Amino acid sequence: MARRRTVGYVQNEWVCPNCNTRNKGGEKTCENCGAPQPENVQFQLPSEQKFVTDENAMKAAQAGADIQCGFCGTRNPASAETCSQCGGDLKEGKAREAGRVMQKPAAQPKIVKCDNCGTENSSSNSVCSNCGSPLPKFTPAQPAYNMPQTRSGLSPAAPLTGKKSSRAPWVIAAAALGCLAIVCVGVLVLFVFPTSSVQATVTDVYWQTSVPVQEVQAVNYSNERGNAPSDAYNVSCRDESQDVCEQKTIDKGNGYSEVVEECHTETETYCSYTVDEWTTIQTYTLDGHNLQPIYESPNVSSDQRIGNESETLTVYFITEDGSQETYTVNSVSEFQQFSNGSTWTLNMNLAGGILSVEP
Repeated sequence: MARRRTVGYVQNEWVCPNCNTRNKGGEKTCENCGAPQPENVQFQLPSEQKFVTDENAMKAAQAGADIQCGFCGTRNPASAETCSQCGGDLKEGKAREAGRVMQKPAAQPKIVKCDNCGTENSSSNSVCSNCGSPLPKFTPAQPAYNMPQTRSGLSPAAPLTGKKSSRAPWVIAAAALGCLAIVCVGVLVLFVFPTSSVQATVTDVYWQTSVPVQEVQAVNYSNERGNAPSDAYNVSCRDESQDVCEQKTIDKGNGYSEVVEECHTETETYCSYTVDEWTTIQTYTLDGHNLQPIYESPNVSSDQRIGNESETLTVYFITEDGSQETYTVNSVSEFQQFSNGSTWTLNMNLAGGILSVEP
């Protein structure tokens, strides 16, 4: 079962559509022009997010979504019954949207230059300290949530976000994909695509055949993930559990966001056991330098069997310039075509390996 706990609360901000001023989430009207926050203006996370510790701010954060007056549009606390601006009955109002997963703000410089007078201001300022003009706003970038991870401690006094990369994630990803593509093309050119052809003569052939003899033996497995097979014995299993947690920052609809941690327990079973399996106890090999590979025919008892036969088939060439090349053949029928002294065309890759041969 999923478990959820509140890590803390952060104060949002909102941008006044009338004068472009950034306001703290707890402010229901614009600090610069006095206009109320419209219903369709959503809250945003500030560039610097810290948990609120003030008692009054905590109470405001824990309250329900604010109510937008149906008569004048003023934003009112969830507990209010009449509008603070026009006195209208808030039963005619509408609660602000709540429950939205908040987005991280775009990376913001520590110093923001006022577009009106050129004064340098701290990025935490919403208006210029010299002329009072609204400072530039920064558009949110991506959802503010952590990937699932094992539980780790988070101090309520610590900022929620660490140092951000100055490059957009898609730029980094595109660069990585570009580098990977270059590497893949290089590998294809070096090993896969033929780049030259040379004439060569067969100087020797070599084959080696293998015939395994098998019998049923007890095979031990230790710490295998998942349940033991149905035919296993001496079974010993254990469960390992860990908490996997995910953090989300959720809009409360009242100027604040709640940072929650949702956890669930994942359990994995590991087993040690014994299974009776056909096991190779001896391998019989033969080899030769001709075009007729043969296989050993060992005698087996009633509780034994012959496993899958295999062979290694190799052809040796000498090229017109005196270089010696080696080629491994996949089938006996193909191998038998390479009689000593026959001439073949070798298709080579850039690394000097043989890709294919042609009569």
